[in-house]
Amino acid sequence: MKKEKDLIKKLKSSTPQIVWDRIENLATSGVPDLLGYNKYNKFFTIETKLAKVNSVTFRPHQIAWHVRHPVNAFILLFSQRHRTAKLFKSTSIHDLRKQGHKATDHVALSFDEINHYLMSL
Repeated sequence: MKKEKDLIKKLKSSTPQIVWDRIENLATSGVPDLLGYNKYNKFFTIETKLAKVNSVTFRPHQIAWHVRHPVNAFILLFSQRHRTAKLFKSTSIHDLRKQGHKATDHVALSFDEINHYLMSL
C-alpha cells in the first residue's frame, strides 16, 4: 500500500459487517480518520497510519485526542516494509511514537484479527 486511502479501502473490505464513515474534519484537529459501527451498536474510531520505515509520526492534536479518548479509539498501523497491519488501542500512542512498528502492545495483528476484534467490542 502506498497511500492511506488504500489502507482504508483494505480495512473496509476486510470488515464487511462494520459500517464505516470517513471523517473529513478540518474544523477539529486530531479527530481520527474513521468512525465505525458494529452489529452490537458499538461506535469506535480508527486513526490510520502508514509506516515506510519503523517510525510513526503523530501531530500534537492527534496525540491529545487519543489521550483524551482512551475507550473505543484505535490506531491502525500498516508497515510498508513488513507488509503487516497492527491495531492498537489509543492508550498505546506514546509507545507507538517511541517504538513505531516495533511496539508490541497491539490488540490485533492481521486484517482478519482486526475484523474479529472490532466485531467483539
